[in-house]
Amino acid sequence: MSAFCRDCATPLPEDQKDLRCTACGSPKVLTHPELNNLSIAHVDCDAFYAAVEKRDNPDLADKPVIIGGGRRGVVSTACYTARLYGVHSAMPMFKALKACPHAVVLSPNMNKYVEVSRHIRTFMVELTPIVEPLSIDEAFLDLTGTERLHGQSPAVTLAKLSAKIRDDVGITVSIGLSHNKYLAKLASDLHKPDGFSIIGKEETLRVLEHMPVTKIFGVGKAFHKKLLADGISTIGDVRKRDLKALVKSYGEIGIRLHNLSWGRDTRSIKPARMAKSISTETTFSVDESDVSRLSVILWNNCERLSKRAKEAGKVGTTLTLKLKTSKFRLLTRSVTLSAPTNLASELFEQVRKLLKAEADGTSYRLLGVGISGLQESEETRSADLFEDTQSQLARTERAIDRVREKFGDKAIVKGRSLTK
Repeated sequence: MSAFCRDCATPLPEDQKDLRCTACGSPKVLTHPELNNLSIAHVDCDAFYAAVEKRDNPDLADKPVIIGGGRRGVVSTACYTARLYGVHSAMPMFKALKACPHAVVLSPNMNKYVEVSRHIRTFMVELTPIVEPLSIDEAFLDLTGTERLHGQSPAVTLAKLSAKIRDDVGITVSIGLSHNKYLAKLASDLHKPDGFSIIGKEETLRVLEHMPVTKIFGVGKAFHKKLLADGISTIGDVRKRDLKALVKSYGEIGIRLHNLSWGRDTRSIKPARMAKSISTETTFSVDESDVSRLSVILWNNCERLSKRAKEAGKVGTTLTLKLKTSKFRLLTRSVTLSAPTNLASELFEQVRKLLKAEADGTSYRLLGVGISGLQESEETRSADLFEDTQSQLARTERAIDRVREKFGDKAIVKGRSLTK
């Protein structure tokens, strides 16, 4: 089979001239000469945060939706309607609202997005144990050798995965299928949303030839300008350069430019990497210099950080304070703890010392806190009548967590979290 319907998986003749499935009438006919020979995939949720919000609120279906912070924040996700107005991820909110003033702006609901992501991930691991998450909304899958297990080619398996996510989760994904990770990720971005694109071995060089050099990962704005100044604007232009010349001009990244311009990527797909750190941050609507107000913001961040660490079953040994001044200068300060923790009260007490050292009247626009040196947490299974202070704190926080899980995060609010 070298052609099939993505909606009903009906096999179709490769030379079929009708652009619709003869069985169900769907226009999603997928055909490719290497359809049965490729097994490396990249699955990317389409405008993930916005798609989840539209799923949960049908009134937003045809409206431009932006997920992000206040006017001082940035766009986390923009739906495809908003993108028509030029809105994109990482754009400052004030620019996004200037481009699309009638957009519906929603704050991120990370707990909900994580839950949806986990739901989708369970579908993936049912197909293959070799799933490498890249972020909350995308992952690589290696389906090599799964034909006998599923009784179908990886392409059909992926098409059924896409349909299952659409029907059971209520959002769409775009899929890229190829012979290595770089090309699979490149393919998934070719026909979004709800796309399924293939880059075969035989066509690799032809497909890459006229693509902009920015399609090679690691080529950012500054490096792109340098490449343009050197007469390199497409991937094909890179391929015309000798490897030694690329290394001489650009150092180690010259090797990456060379290999990827030829479609070579030897990286394997590595299942579920453990997070190296957990963090949270807040961008202020107005610059802040008062230490008492900064401490309130710090406490709220520590509570959020503690919640995420507990949900992940992790404790950490290194705390990092992140501050960004009104002039966009970034400061980071760290402290190593004597014992690993994920308790909000302990995180706050330790990182507040770092904050006091920096709260010298300087105006800040962002404050964040992170925990690293992660390891599995060990919950206290029984209480000691004469337990130490740390154990008491842990028991108190767990009791508060249980109440919040049942009645919501605002069921119990500590005084230090209230602004004056």
